[in-house]
Amino acid sequence: MMALKPAVSWEEAVRRALEAVRPVGAETVPLEDCYGRVLAETVAAGADVPPFDRSPYDGYALRSGDTACASPEAPVTLRVLEEIPAGGVPHFPVTAGTAAKVLTGAPIPKGADAVVMFERTEFTETHVTVSAPLRGGENIVRAGEDVRRGTVLAERGRRLDAGLLGVLAAQGRTCAPVYRKPMVGLISTGNELVPPGTAPAPGQIYDSNRCTFAGALAALGCVPAGYGIAGDDVSAIAGALERALGECDAAVLTGGASVGDYDLTVRAMEAAGADILFHGCAVKPGKACAYGMRDGKLVCALSGNPASSVTNFYLIARPALWKLCGRGDCLPKPFPVTLADGFGKASPMTRILRGRLDLSDGTARMVLPRDQGNVVLSSAVGCDVMAVVPAGSGPLAVGTRLEGFLL
Repeated sequence: MMALKPAVSWEEAVRRALEAVRPVGAETVPLEDCYGRVLAETVAAGADVPPFDRSPYDGYALRSGDTACASPEAPVTLRVLEEIPAGGVPHFPVTAGTAAKVLTGAPIPKGADAVVMFERTEFTETHVTVSAPLRGGENIVRAGEDVRRGTVLAERGRRLDAGLLGVLAAQGRTCAPVYRKPMVGLISTGNELVPPGTAPAPGQIYDSNRCTFAGALAALGCVPAGYGIAGDDVSAIAGALERALGECDAAVLTGGASVGDYDLTVRAMEAAGADILFHGCAVKPGKACAYGMRDGKLVCALSGNPASSVTNFYLIARPALWKLCGRGDCLPKPFPVTLADGFGKASPMTRILRGRLDLSDGTARMVLPRDQGNVVLSSAVGCDVMAVVPAGSGPLAVGTRLEGFLL
């Protein structure tokens, strides 16, 4: 049996993992394929958006001074010089006593400094009548009002969402420099495991962890790659790990991460040439774990207990893998949550609760599943938030406030 060194705190575990990891390389990708990817360079605006003063409405561009005395009793009538559609260009400057018909998005002709909406006028094909004064600049979208040339649009490490994609497209860009998606090898360990679709023999169970973490990795922006099930044998586990690290940017193993007679994963990591960053984390669930590095590649060894491994993954592996993806915001942003249910157990060490966020009453309430047990994977279904119970806490009452973070 392997002697377990003193477990590190989860904060220290995250620090060590983040310190060891470096982002993968970059590539240039068409914008339409960039949603969810991470910018590999800081991007600045090369042009004003919009590039010219334009009208936000269908109406008439005119000189505000011509309407200074306009009223229902004394309306002002102006001669219409031309009609300017969106995509068109003005041919005549607006001078005293004149106006130009403009459609939404049309450029403002020279001389005009305001736009009156159609519904606030009376008009014919040749004239428009205004019954109220307009201010200079009224109803005009100025050049650069959305984005000024030289403005930083997004910093390196920013995840591309739909809004940012649109902002980049408005600059005329067709591609963006992004970090490539890291490939992460998945290895399950244990003689008792068989893949789904295979009839289990007595004493065997299905390998659920591979599917669980394939989904979790894909959600982070990684590409999961399966390397099968390695039995309880150091050479077999080490061989699978060497194959994974030969082709991937990181590896996640489940099973055999504790200190029992058949907990062989840490020995296999060392046999494969990995340097151990830490073995064991002072948190429940998820204490049984080991993280290491080989040739600059992260190895995350998690418990075989499904719910325990999922908790550790989100707590420690996710920040490190986000850094591998190039993200600048690797740590989840904490926020206060209020327990909608009581929790009856004491917490001698830091405990992580998983649950569902409920905002129905206007507050961030955390609804706990019926069972938080290490092996109860079904309790993770629908969970979208975790909360930290400080070490030394007793049973928690309904309404207890904790620090939470979203999954």
